[in-house]
Amino acid sequence: MVAEQKGPEAAPSPERPSPSITAPESEARATTWSPLAPGHRWGRLDLVLRILAAVGSGLAQLFALPPYGLWWLGPLSAALLLLAVCGTRVRRAAWLGALSGATLMVPLVHWQAIFGVDVWLGIAALETAYFLPMAMGLSLVARLPYWPVWTAALWVVQEAVRARWPFGGFSWGKLAFAQPDTPFVGYAALGSSPLVSFVVALTGAMLVWTVLRAVSARGRARVLLPALGLATSAAIVLGGLVAPAIGRPAPVETVTVGMVQGNVPNVGEISILGERAEVLQNHADGVQELAEAVRAGEYPQPDLVLLPENASDIDPFRDPEAARTIDEAAQEAGAPLLWGLSRFNDDGTRYVQSLVWDPETGPGDSYDKRYLVPFGEYIPYRDFFTRFVSRLSQVSSDAIPGTEPGALDIGGTTLAVGICFDVAFDPSVRDSVAAGGGIIVIPTNNANYNFTGQSHQQLAITQLRAVEHGRPAVVVSTSGVSAVVDPDGRIAYESPEAVRDINVAELTAMEGPTVATRLGAVPEALLAALGLGAVVASVVASRRSRTVPPTA
Repeated sequence: MVAEQKGPEAAPSPERPSPSITAPESEARATTWSPLAPGHRWGRLDLVLRILAAVGSGLAQLFALPPYGLWWLGPLSAALLLLAVCGTRVRRAAWLGALSGATLMVPLVHWQAIFGVDVWLGIAALETAYFLPMAMGLSLVARLPYWPVWTAALWVVQEAVRARWPFGGFSWGKLAFAQPDTPFVGYAALGSSPLVSFVVALTGAMLVWTVLRAVSARGRARVLLPALGLATSAAIVLGGLVAPAIGRPAPVETVTVGMVQGNVPNVGEISILGERAEVLQNHADGVQELAEAVRAGEYPQPDLVLLPENASDIDPFRDPEAARTIDEAAQEAGAPLLWGLSRFNDDGTRYVQSLVWDPETGPGDSYDKRYLVPFGEYIPYRDFFTRFVSRLSQVSSDAIPGTEPGALDIGGTTLAVGICFDVAFDPSVRDSVAAGGGIIVIPTNNANYNFTGQSHQQLAITQLRAVEHGRPAVVVSTSGVSAVVDPDGRIAYESPEAVRDINVAELTAMEGPTVATRLGAVPEALLAALGLGAVVASVVASRRSRTVPPTA
């Protein structure tokens, strides 16, 4: 005999289904508070509470990310979105997910407004769209046993797709990117950013599990089960502290690295070129300033000097005067330079490149940026989009992506180079490290985005990459933020924005892969498969439950 259900709040827990139970057990189950069960309502204010939870989720993730850096809000973000959609219909979960995504993405990428409000809101809308299917999936898998694991895995699915499609993806705002130097970031050394996002979301889900058990359990279980939930959450956090020690790379040599932030005219404007060769000359002058400081004994002699993306606004392979300026800077420094430039092809396309320039032998090895900014460095479907947005024609030449990893030999060491936008994508830095890079170097040009938070968001991603691959990392920018990051993710040096800056750092090059470097995309694929498999299992279970006849 099965007790009659008296309403949504009487729905049995989906975690302990049973086709045959006794009447006393059934009556106890019928009165169990289960907000994860289909059809659950939070009383008369159900819709209002769900909206507040969805908005709160987006705001929590926004403030967890730089420039705010309230990292502990990351798990809360995942918890609030789960509470917003659990127990509700899939269609309602979809628009609640959209509300959460928009609350995060619209302010997060507001720096894109420099290309136009329509570009900013268009990108935000596209990024928001990924939260709809994720929220729908959360509402489904929350009905299954062990739901904290499946809900966390769905965050990995969402972020994996968003990092790949369309136009090569845009992974800004990952849960992982709010954890640059926290206990959670240690998991990057085992499974890159997907594993970090997973454990952040899992911690949030366990907080929900703990609260639900504290409210619904009876007797000793009301104490024991929440204690178990809190202990599990604590174990997850503590696990991140020891994770980097597993397969830690070995130190090889100490390298003295010079950094030049030459600054640019018209900081914060869409055009930063100014007068012809002004950016080039600014950075050549910065090298001169560094060389003079070395001669004065303020810094040790560097083994190599790093310059940012677009440190030259002229292609030195097509302009002899530009080549002469860089060559004189290398001789002045007495060390090879890594110089950023655009290298043009005969057909008008170009590579965004970092080039080794030796004081004796001149230009040498180079790395071509692999992940390009759509509508910034190239216009996809140019004929179509420029018909509707005429200012896109200001991007007069399309950059084309490189195909090789950025492992560059310079000054007796090998650098793992990824240019600017590259750092937001797992394969770029990973491939450069796997090819032999002992120090991670991220040349970047964020001059359009100074004082918007974008530079610090990118720095946080670089901090994660340092932990992921167990190597020191250097960000060198045209106008800031330039920085030195230790292998544990902590910032050892940070420049101000919109000024000329020079620095010299002693860094230890590392050898050998971390577990994350070795496994590559495997952890992401496994976690994504878990999430998608749980959605399928929930749909199948739901259909079967509707076809099973009631027990007499």
